[in-house]
Amino acid sequence: MNPVEVDLVLERYEPVIGLEVHAQLKTASKIFCACATTYGAPPNTQVCPVCLGYPGVLPVLNAGAVELAVTAALALGCTVHETSLFARKHYFYPDLPKGYQISQFDRPLATGGSITIVLDDDTEKPIGITRVHLEEDAGKSTHTESGTLVDFNRCGTPLIEIVSEPDLRSPREAYLYLRAVKQTLEYLDVSDCNMEEGSLRCDANVSLRPAGRPEFGTKTEVKNVNSFRFVEDALVFEIERQATLLEAGEQVVHETRLWDSARSEARPMRSKEESHDYRYFPEPDLEPLAVDSTMSERVWSNLPEMPRARAARLVTEHGLPAYDADVLTATRSLADYYEAVVELFKEPKEVSNWVMGEVLRLANERGQAVRLEPSPQPIAPADLAQLLESKQKGRISGSAAKEVLEIMVEHGGGNPLAIIEKHGLEQISDATALETEIDAVIDGHPDEVEAYRGGKEGLLGFFVGQVMRRTKGQANPELVNQILRRKLS
Repeated sequence: MNPVEVDLVLERYEPVIGLEVHAQLKTASKIFCACATTYGAPPNTQVCPVCLGYPGVLPVLNAGAVELAVTAALALGCTVHETSLFARKHYFYPDLPKGYQISQFDRPLATGGSITIVLDDDTEKPIGITRVHLEEDAGKSTHTESGTLVDFNRCGTPLIEIVSEPDLRSPREAYLYLRAVKQTLEYLDVSDCNMEEGSLRCDANVSLRPAGRPEFGTKTEVKNVNSFRFVEDALVFEIERQATLLEAGEQVVHETRLWDSARSEARPMRSKEESHDYRYFPEPDLEPLAVDSTMSERVWSNLPEMPRARAARLVTEHGLPAYDADVLTATRSLADYYEAVVELFKEPKEVSNWVMGEVLRLANERGQAVRLEPSPQPIAPADLAQLLESKQKGRISGSAAKEVLEIMVEHGGGNPLAIIEKHGLEQISDATALETEIDAVIDGHPDEVEAYRGGKEGLLGFFVGQVMRRTKGQANPELVNQILRRKLS
């Protein structure tokens, strides 16, 4: 089947999709030892006997990782259990030095919950969350022609795994779900969700069933997909592959497949494991994890305003269009920045236009984030508010304001009033001075004046342009229009 035929597949079959999202928690040290979690460190420099699995060592649970996991679980509407257990998940791979991974199995940290996605037709769909549990990451294997190289730096990095219910029905829904999960985790500041650095990864489970049938088909799992687009591509590929098999009367094999983004195909990796294949048993070196109601209540009380609630508030409180509110709440840092500017310049829609337009454009061109902390880049909220106030009062034009922003970004900031003065960008709003320039333009273009007075009023723009040229763009355009209309008539 070709990709264009996926719509035909969906007419005959219904995909059933569930996602397992692995998010690295934003801690300075690993989950069971004091080793750092800094990305990009030289291979095998952030390791110790604990994360290397030496005999006789004992893991010690990172309390910060527990709090971040509880934060995520509560924000997703899950029930955080007062007692949960760690377990050993056994499998062999070169980057798993202990021969098992410490995870959670039959008694996870939290269960239940949901996250709502907004479909392309603006309808909302809740996607159930099966469980959220804590676990440690494995190392990283790099396969070369001469052998497999292993970097153990990532061993023991704290993760949460968020397992969805099989409620997703298309690759597009899976994409929207992943985007909603990523946005939620970033708002909570529990993970940086940097997919390029491996902080957010996804395993996708997918099966097909004839349309209208309640029974699930045989599922396959696509492992370790590290971009939203690749998740969509992998699901499209797997849906088409399974449909081709079913149409030919063949069976889908229950297996794990590995997505090859270079070839745009999912290759068989191994037969799909069941829980008994991992030989789970309780981790004997860790006490049961206790999360009492006091901790849950404290974490709950400190949860930030979440994206959908914040967008709704921006609409009601600041009168913004829903589109603006959605864009401005895409990240917590952007929403914080916007509201910091509005606090200083009480024109919410004007601020929205400039933040969504020029500020984001300039930041994106330079690969920077619009943020408040640790320092605003590239334009501080107070400076943007002062600039917009200068424009509102007629001190500078809109085009000059954009030029000021460019200068601020090029020089890493600066006071807008000082920049206006230094570069001579202040708008000419003196009527007497403008009349002198306008008279010169009118006297220099008698033919155009006669044509205008003969009914060609579209020539007004020509005269405005001539005045702006003479004043090097500093003339107040509204005042120029008023004087020109009076003099030409």
